[in-house]
Amino acid sequence: VCTRFYANRPATPDGLMETVKLVWRRASSEPLFNALGDPASYVFVCISSAAERLELEAEHRRLADVRPFACFLQLVAREGDRAEKLANAQISLLIGKGINEFEAQKNHEVSEFRARLRAFCEEKALQQQALPWFQWMECNFPCDLEPCRALPSRGGGAKAPKKIFINIQFEGSDVSPPPSLSRRFDDPLSAEDYTLRVNGRWDFLYGDHPMCQFKVTPDLYPPPTPPLRHLCTSLMKLVVQAGLFHGSELLCKLVTSSEVAVGSDPVWNQRLEFDINVADLPRMSRLCIALYAVVEKAKKPRGTKKKSKRADCPIAWVNTMVFDYKDQLKTGEFLLSMWPSIPDDKSELLNPMGTVEKNTNVDSAAALLIHFPSVRPQPLYYPPHDKVTGGGGSRAPHRSSVDLLTGRGLHPRRKRLKEIMDNKNHTEFFEDEKELLWKLRGAVQSLYPESLSKLLVITKWNKREDVAQMVGLLRAWPELSGLHALELLDYSFPDPSVRAFTVKCLKKLGDRELMQYLIQLVQVLKYESYLDCDLTSFLLERALSNKRIGHFLFWHLRSEMHVSSVSLRFGLILEAYCRGNIHHIRSLTKQNEALGKLKALSDIVKSGSQKMSADDLKLCIKQDSYMEALSDLLSPLNPSIILSEICVEKCKYMDSKMKPLWLMYKNQWVPGDLMGIIFKNGDDLRQDMLTLQMIQLMENLWKKEGLDLRMIPYGCLSTGNKMGLIEVVKNSDTIANIQRDNSNSAATAAFNKDALLNWLKSKNPEHKLEQAIEEFTLSCAGYCVATYVLGIGDRHNDNIMIRETGQLFHIDFGHFLGNFKRKLGINRERVPFILTYDFVHVIQQGRTNNSEKFERFRDYCERAYKILCRNGTLFVNLFAMMKAAGLPELSSFKDIQYLKDSLALGKTEEEALKSFKVKFNEALRESWKTKVNWMMHSLAKDKRP
Repeated sequence: VCTRFYANRPATPDGLMETVKLVWRRASSEPLFNALGDPASYVFVCISSAAERLELEAEHRRLADVRPFACFLQLVAREGDRAEKLANAQISLLIGKGINEFEAQKNHEVSEFRARLRAFCEEKALQQQALPWFQWMECNFPCDLEPCRALPSRGGGAKAPKKIFINIQFEGSDVSPPPSLSRRFDDPLSAEDYTLRVNGRWDFLYGDHPMCQFKVTPDLYPPPTPPLRHLCTSLMKLVVQAGLFHGSELLCKLVTSSEVAVGSDPVWNQRLEFDINVADLPRMSRLCIALYAVVEKAKKPRGTKKKSKRADCPIAWVNTMVFDYKDQLKTGEFLLSMWPSIPDDKSELLNPMGTVEKNTNVDSAAALLIHFPSVRPQPLYYPPHDKVTGGGGSRAPHRSSVDLLTGRGLHPRRKRLKEIMDNKNHTEFFEDEKELLWKLRGAVQSLYPESLSKLLVITKWNKREDVAQMVGLLRAWPELSGLHALELLDYSFPDPSVRAFTVKCLKKLGDRELMQYLIQLVQVLKYESYLDCDLTSFLLERALSNKRIGHFLFWHLRSEMHVSSVSLRFGLILEAYCRGNIHHIRSLTKQNEALGKLKALSDIVKSGSQKMSADDLKLCIKQDSYMEALSDLLSPLNPSIILSEICVEKCKYMDSKMKPLWLMYKNQWVPGDLMGIIFKNGDDLRQDMLTLQMIQLMENLWKKEGLDLRMIPYGCLSTGNKMGLIEVVKNSDTIANIQRDNSNSAATAAFNKDALLNWLKSKNPEHKLEQAIEEFTLSCAGYCVATYVLGIGDRHNDNIMIRETGQLFHIDFGHFLGNFKRKLGINRERVPFILTYDFVHVIQQGRTNNSEKFERFRDYCERAYKILCRNGTLFVNLFAMMKAAGLPELSSFKDIQYLKDSLALGKTEEEALKSFKVKFNEALRESWKTKVNWMMHSLAKDKRP
C-alpha cells in the first residue's frame, strides 16, 4: 500500500507541511482493511535523503522534519520488537547517525564494544532508579557552588551577610500561605521532605552548604559577530613512506618505497622491512604511512652550478595498529582508505598523532593495499602485564637510586635531578640527562612522582627490557592528583598501563572539576587506539551519575558527529549514553529539533537570492511548527535554564557576515524579564569555547585565593559543524557604541576619555557609582591579565563590552596564543593587553591625581598574574590536550610556546612578576596606538554598506 503526498506551501521554510496518520476504515465493503487488523502492526517506510530505508516510528514527527528523498510512503508490516525499534529510531535521530550503520559494520570490535557499553549503561540506569532522594537529586540536579575561599570578600573588604526571607507558596494557590504556614508545616511530611527551587530554573538549593555559596549565573549578552593544492602530474613519481611509532616516538628508522609512475592503479609490490625485532614492539605500536609525489622541478639553465631540485608533495596518509584489539599481531591483507594530506609542512609527511580509523569516504579516498606477513604459523599475541614485568611485582629501585635516597648530604646527581625536575619548561632532554633520569627512576618515583611524564618521555619503548621495568615501576607509582594526571592523556603516552593509571587518578576529580576539563577529556578520546578504553568507561560512568555532566558530554560529542574520523567512536558513546539515560532523550531531542529549525531559519536569512527583513523573520518564527519547536525547552547552554516562550517581536538577525539569529525568551516566573541566546551558523565556536573555559578556570583559581575579579565567562556551546549558541549578557553595550554615542564623529570617538565614565554615571546615580567603578576596576584587571596570558588578538572597541553595573568583559575570541592581526605585513596590535587612558580615567574616578585607586588596580593585576603563574603547568597541559581538536591556531606544541612564555614557565615568581611589570608599563605607555587602531576600525566600519 503506497501513498503520495504533496507540499501545499513549498515557499515556506518548512516546505512539506502534511502529517500522515494511519487510520483503518472499518466499512464492511472493504474487507481488505478489515483483514489487516490493528494499525499498530504496520508502519510507514520511506527513503531518506541519505538513501537509507527509514521506518517512521515517531508518529508525531512532521514530514518536513523527516525530509524523505521522494514523495512516497510505503505501508509495511512491522517486524521485530516495536519498543526496541522506536528507541533505535529516537536515538538515531538524536545522535545524527543511524543505529543500523553500526550493525552494518560487520566488525567484531564494534559489536563487542556496543554490547559491553549497553550492558554497562543499562545496569547503571537500574542503579539510578534505586537511589534515595538526596543521591537522586545530586545525580539529576547537582548544586552549582562557588569556590569556598572567595565567599567572605569581593576583591577586598568583607561584607556583612544579608538576611534571606523565604516565602512558601503551594502549587495551585495564587496567594501566599498565612504566616503560620511560613513557620511550620501542618503537612505530615517533615521539613526535610522539601527543597528550594530557584525561580524560573531547574536549579535547586539543598545540602549542607551556606546559601551564599550557591552560584547565581550572571545575566548574559551577545557578542556581535565579527583547498588542497593541485598536483602537477608531469615529471611526477609516487612514493610511500612508512614508520613505526609509539605515541610521538619513532621506534626505528623510516622506510621508503621505490618510485612508481603515476597511473590509475600504481603497484609497488615491494617488501618494507623495519630495523626492530618483533619482540621489541611495544603493545601500542602503530604503523604510519604517507603517500606522496616526487616532482622534478624545471632544469636550471646551462652554466649554473645548482642541480635540478626534487620536491615532495604530500597526497594522503593513514595509520593502523600493529596489534589488533585482542592483542594479536596483525597478519594478512588490509585495504586502508587514506586521509588527504594538507601540504603546509612538507617536512612531516607522516601523521602519528592522527586517527587509526580508515577514511569512510571510500569513493574519493586513495586506498592502499598492504600485507602483514606471518611471523610464525600460530597467531602471535602480546604478553599480559604479569609476563611483561616478569611476575607482576614492581621492580626494586635501581641501586643508584637507593644510594641517592639513603646517602647523607646532597649528592651531586641528586642536585642535578632536582634542577631537571624543578624546571617546568623542560620538555626536551640531552642524552646525559636521559641517562641520569633512567638511572635514578626510583628516586623520581619516591621524590617527584608528579614528574612521571618526564620519565615516560625518556623510556626506550623499542626495548622490551626497559618497557618491562617501566610497567613494573608504574604498578607501585604513588597515585597522582587528577590535575597532574591530565597531561598523561596526551597521544605521546599511549601505553595501556599508563592510561589505566591515569584514569584511576582522574577518578579523584569532583564533578565540578570534571566539568571544568570536560572539553579536553572529549578531545583526547581521539588519541585512543581502540574503541574499548578506560577513558570512555570513566566518562560514561560520570555522565550517568550526574545529569549536567551527561548534558555537556552529549553536546561535545554530538557537535563533532560530522567528522568522519570520530563519528563511529562518538556515535557509539552517544548511543550508550542514551540507553543508560532514557529519560534524558526527550529533553535532548527537543533541543536538537530547535537547533534544526534555527539552522533552517539561518540558511534562509543567509541565502542571497532574496533579502529577508526582520518582519519576514518574525513571520517565519510565528508558524506553528517553529513556535512549537522553539518553545518549552531547556537551554543547551545551561540545562537549568528554561526557555519557555519565545518573544517573537524581540527576535532579529544581526548585521554581520554570518547573520547570527538573536532570540529572546520570556521568563514566565518573572514578568518583564527576558533571556537571550544567539544562534551562529557558519562560524566554528570551539576556539571561543576554549577561551571562555580558560577565563572561567582563571576566575575559579582567583576565587580560591580570595580574589573575585568579577569576570563574565558567558555561555558558548558548539552544537554542530560550524554551528552553535552564545549566551546574551543583558544590560550591556560595546565600548565602540558608548564612545560613538558620546562623540560628534567616528574619527574622534575613540579619543573621548570621558565617554565611559559619563555612561556609567548615567546608569549608576549617586551612591551606586562607587560600586560600579569598583566593578569596572576589578573586571578590567581580570581581563588585562587573562588576555595577556592567552595572547588574545583582534582587540578593538567593538569586542570589548561593559555592563551597566560596571563589569567590563571581552567577546569574540577568533585569535589567541599571540596570533595578532596584521595589515600589509605590519602588526596592528602592538601592546601586550588593552589598558587605555579612558579605562584609567574610570579607575581613578575621573581624577587625574587619584594614584591610590590606580595602584590598587595595579596590585589586583599583579596578584592575579602570580596566581596564574603558580598554575601555569595546568594551562599548558589543557591547551596541549586540545591539539586533537584541529583548531587552526592550535595544532602543535609550537603553538603553545606563547603560553609558556606569558606564564613565565621555568622562571621564579620574582622573575615572572618583574617581566609582567614591564608589560604592564608598556601597555599603559603605548595605549595611544590602541586608540589609533580603534579609530581606524570605527572609520572602516562606518564605510561599510
